[in-house]
Formats: sequence, structure tokens, C-alpha cells
Amino acid sequence: MEHITDLFIHIIGQTPSIDMAESEFRRMLVDDAELRKSYREYCRETGSSEKHGFLDFCEEYMQEQDNVWNSLNDYDNQE
Repeated sequence: MEHITDLFIHIIGQTPSIDMAESEFRRMLVDDAELRKSYREYCRETGSSEKHGFLDFCEEYMQEQDNVWNSLNDYDNQE
């Protein structure tokens, strides 16, 4: 994955819930020192804590997805 957020999106897409996605990501962090380093850097850049960085991303990502669907629904309702 080129950027850690690509990995985040991949995990979100492969799991049925945010809780399961977080568990999977935490498991990956334990197994991969390079991922831990990238995650720390990501959290530092975004101003998130390491405890909540992944969840913060998930919430923002899901909200963006909802906004896309809401925009499409608004367009459909205009006709």
C-alpha cells in the first residue's frame, strides 16, 4: 500500500463493522514494526492520538461516504 490510509480503506472494506476493522488493524500493528512506524507518523501528522487515529479516520471516511450518498439522493429528489 502506498499510503497508510489506503490500508485503512482496505481494512474497512473487508470487515463488516468498524469494531472488527479496528481489531484487525490492531492485530496488524502488533505483527508489523514498519506499519507501527507509519501509523505513528500518520497520527503525528493528523494530530490524532495513536489510540484513536484509526477510529478517527473511520468516522471521517464513513461520514464522507454518507455525504456522497446524500448528495446523490438530493439529486434524485429534485426530479
